[in-house]
Amino acid sequence: MPVDEETPVIPALAESEKGDYQRLWKPGFLLAIIIIALIAIAFTAVFMTLYGYLDKVIWLENDFVLSNRWTIPAGVLIFSLLVGLCQKYLHAPNVIHGSAMESMRKGHAGSDYRTFPGAFLSSICSLLSGASIGPEGTIATMVSQLAIWVRTKMRIVRDSHDAHLGFDMAALASAFNGIVGSPAFTGVLATEFQIGEKNVFKFLIWNLVAGLVGYFFYLSLGFTSFAALLPFPPLESLSAIMVVSAIALGIVGSLLAIFTGLCLKGAGELMEKSFGERVVFRTVAAGIVIAVVCYFLPELLFSGEAQIHAFVQNPAAFGIGMLLVLAILKLVLFALSFKGGFLGGPVFPILFASTLVGLALSLAVPGIPVGIFVLCVEAATIAFALGAPLTAIILIVVLGNPSPYLVALIVTSVATALILGALLKPIMERRIREKAAPSAG
Repeated sequence: MPVDEETPVIPALAESEKGDYQRLWKPGFLLAIIIIALIAIAFTAVFMTLYGYLDKVIWLENDFVLSNRWTIPAGVLIFSLLVGLCQKYLHAPNVIHGSAMESMRKGHAGSDYRTFPGAFLSSICSLLSGASIGPEGTIATMVSQLAIWVRTKMRIVRDSHDAHLGFDMAALASAFNGIVGSPAFTGVLATEFQIGEKNVFKFLIWNLVAGLVGYFFYLSLGFTSFAALLPFPPLESLSAIMVVSAIALGIVGSLLAIFTGLCLKGAGELMEKSFGERVVFRTVAAGIVIAVVCYFLPELLFSGEAQIHAFVQNPAAFGIGMLLVLAILKLVLFALSFKGGFLGGPVFPILFASTLVGLALSLAVPGIPVGIFVLCVEAATIAFALGAPLTAIILIVVLGNPSPYLVALIVTSVATALILGALLKPIMERRIREKAAPSAG
């Protein structure tokens, strides 16, 4: 449903190309950006606090649940059903056909803000269901809806111009920079995604301003961000074998990203063929698979950022084979969760899987610091999967807090992934054309 727009009180931000930078610094424009940034980060802080509390009460610190494993499939199925009901009766959005970020990347507004109640409930239920989805996707959906509501009701910008994308992206910059723990993360992400196209660098200024607001707000309240989530000891020196390892790990990360794409494609086709638009059956069916797998392997519940520490602290306790099996299953469950209708994001499940692959390789090739294996595989996988190398580098640097030498190896692995992607692109395009040719004939 299209959102009706009212005549703006503040002139449209993109009326003309001349004087954009001068108009940007007028108090009204800056005030609008700061207001939406504060609203976005305040909502994000409240939502993450609520989710963290419910997660502890229902799952992490519930003695009854911890002592009765049958509650895992029961809880997964209950929340899966609730997700489906939110979509059917509250018209909650999902990421089956693309996320809010992907919509903005194509130059479109986020989902209808009038579905916010459904989006909120679906987000909570999706995150509590044990599905392999990250919280960043729920934040992106709801914050973009809030931004649309604010600019519509306060009559800040007109949707006839692409300035609304800059406003919405500023809201996301505030939210993401706060929870990630980097003042520049979303500014780089939006620029790499070319959101706003000809206005991308103007939007970069807005993103940096809003991102700083979100970053300092979150920090001042003492909330825990994802910064330094996976710290590793610093590298004191570099060697040729380390550089070669980074190149090899870039290839491994690329292959892992390709496997993730194949899983998404396969899960999407299976779900579409089996259930179509029957969203309740779709989410429950995905929930059944998640419930069965996680009953035997509870380490695969949720996005993985909480469970990952046990693997990093003692990977040998799991062994190479189990680490690789868990990594593969995590990506399969992620694809099933995404295409099954659960609302969430891809970053943390991919981080979890790539971390386990890195740990497995570190056990197979001792003598090289484990941080090289883990961070290089993570960076290459995310860079290849998202098509955003600078964003991947910043994210991994924030999460791993690596030393300068380790940063150089991370960049090496990302560069390798980019080169491999460029080499594979014409091959994949040719295969797509060949596959489409018979149907066209």
